[in-house]
Amino acid sequence: MPSRITLIAGLGNPGLEYANTRHNAGFWLADRLVHRFHACFSMEKKLFSELARIQTDDHDLRVIKPQTFMNESGRAVAAAADYYAINSDEILIVHDEIDLPAGIIKLKHGGGHGGHNGLRSISQHLPDCDYCRLRIGVSHPGSKQDVTSHVLGRPTAQDKKRIDSAIQRGLDCMDRILAGDISQAMCLLHAEKPAG
Repeated sequence: MPSRITLIAGLGNPGLEYANTRHNAGFWLADRLVHRFHACFSMEKKLFSELARIQTDDHDLRVIKPQTFMNESGRAVAAAADYYAINSDEILIVHDEIDLPAGIIKLKHGGGHGGHNGLRSISQHLPDCDYCRLRIGVSHPGSKQDVTSHVLGRPTAQDKKRIDSAIQRGLDCMDRILAGDISQAMCLLHAEKPAG
């Protein structure tokens, strides 16, 4: 079973032109998590990421937002894992998921990349795929040819509201996820119905 989580990587693309696109759902959750703890991000060039550190009485957590663009996310995640001597099973990757409707959020331990370019890159750079993934649904466009424009496009106002609600449910379960209580967090997340 997974260990306590000591590194969270929220995936997305840097730059204002991508800030509000579906592919940046991982960034959205990372921003809200860091804000919740009154921490802030700063650029760490050696990690190819923006980095925030969250310290509580019983936890020392690093949160990164890779600045490598989605397809090279693995460079940043591996750099942080190597620098802080973090094992794969201590890592949580937060990313958009077209195979889930907007408003759904699911937690998964291990597995393949499922066609997600960010996960594909991470799996190529880490020694194993024993990391956890928090999958934020952004819906499927209906056609494979439309996937790129879909994830690089902005959600409708209604879908953004649903995605924000799903992110909040993920944050509400974060204490359990960080503690490595993945089964309990899955039960809570997967039992809830999406808003809207």
